[in-house]
Amino acid sequence: MTVIDLESYEDALATYDPVMGLEVHVELGTKTKMFCGCSTELGQDANTQTCPVCLGLPGALPVVNEIGVESAIKIGLALNCEIAEWCRFARKNYFYPDMPKNFQTSQYDEPIAFNGYLDVQLEDGEVFRVQIERAHMEEDTGKSTHVGGATGRIHGASHSLLDYNRAGIPLIEIVTKPIEGAGARAPEVARAYVAELRELIKALGVSEARMEMGQMRCDVNLSLRPNGTETFGTRSETKNVNSLRSVERAARFEIQRHAAVLNSGGTIVQETRHFHEEDGSTTAGRIKDNAEDYRYFPEPDLVPVAPARAWVEELRKGLPELPRVRRARLKEEWGVSEHDMQSILNAGAVDLIVATTEAGAPSDQARKWWMGELARNANETGRGLDELPVTPAQVARVAELVAAGDLNDKLARQVLEGVLAGEGDPDTVVEKRGLKVVSDEGALSTAVDEAIAGNAAIADKIRGGKVAAAGALVGAVMKATRGQADAARVRELILEKLGVEG
Repeated sequence: MTVIDLESYEDALATYDPVMGLEVHVELGTKTKMFCGCSTELGQDANTQTCPVCLGLPGALPVVNEIGVESAIKIGLALNCEIAEWCRFARKNYFYPDMPKNFQTSQYDEPIAFNGYLDVQLEDGEVFRVQIERAHMEEDTGKSTHVGGATGRIHGASHSLLDYNRAGIPLIEIVTKPIEGAGARAPEVARAYVAELRELIKALGVSEARMEMGQMRCDVNLSLRPNGTETFGTRSETKNVNSLRSVERAARFEIQRHAAVLNSGGTIVQETRHFHEEDGSTTAGRIKDNAEDYRYFPEPDLVPVAPARAWVEELRKGLPELPRVRRARLKEEWGVSEHDMQSILNAGAVDLIVATTEAGAPSDQARKWWMGELARNANETGRGLDELPVTPAQVARVAELVAAGDLNDKLARQVLEGVLAGEGDPDTVVEKRGLKVVSDEGALSTAVDEAIAGNAAIADKIRGGKVAAAGALVGAVMKATRGQADAARVRELILEKLGVEG
């Protein structure tokens, strides 16, 4: 691999203006494939979910999946797109071993949805509008597994295995218009756009959009042009980026790489590139084809798709509350600031907090635990909040135990620690670790008496009117009870025993 000395990000932006194009593939959650009745269930043995249609055998005729079309229309409507009154499929011709027909059934110049936009909010609250060129229907390819090499790629492998279970899975490809004017914030805009799009797709219920499982992946197209000019530079396309963080890193790396090549007098090659998670770099793949190289032509085995306007309007009326509207509503309901709501969004905690409140916790307590102790654990372990081994119902139970006086905050943190460690649900952890608050008046009274006897000077100060000194005795009792006493009740007992008004 050729090592490139990257331009610093600041220097790159001082000279060049980045232009991006983002292509996002969404795997639809249909039960069957786009053009046949084969199951889309994950995790099955290789090549057990295939038929003559998705294997491209001679004489096999495809039939369009109605739910796939419906999902495409919902996505288009949610992206403020126009929905075509008439569109058709095309054959995109190119050879690749995991594509059994040697062409992909897609849409070319007649997509089902086009000319839309999506407003995305950046971390400081600024709203950036991303224009949508099109959202079109197509099918996925199969999967190649390269065996015998060190990297899992074809170079150095001894042989390759092909699994066609995924061939024919319904996809929606969402393509932006050139994203201009983002400047130094281009990588942040890319991340925010994909994040907002993922939330929208999930809200529509058309896909789980789990990037780590390949259900949603992004191709990052990027070019640079000298500041103050209008003509686009030559672009690179970083393929199949599968996390929000990686989308941002890929855009940033390519800005620095392009600038370094251009500043050294080199020429940018129009090519696909591979993204490497371990260091955030990209490496060359293959020379990128132009559209005409794919020899598109209308698919002769499929009739055109002409969605009835009444059907489109019915789907429009049935759209769920979309993410930005929902967040605005939740912000008001929760009584949080714009900054706090943005922090919750950035942490990926919105749905988790909602689910925790639906499980019975007050919203302030749900926010407190997800954005506090659990966010800290996620940061320390390098995981997303939704990847933590704790459920909203378990967090709600912890909040319930605190509200009932069975736990204080310190003990609750230990309970969550036990849940995260796989020790069981909150009640099991409380039982196993013996973490309940000591509420027995006799035990508390004895502990208070011992604290007073062991700290006579402090007790005298309290009797003399320095009530604030009671905190030291409370601390002594909490230490003696391993943090399991009710601190408020302990303070009351101390003052009662010393004959002091609180």
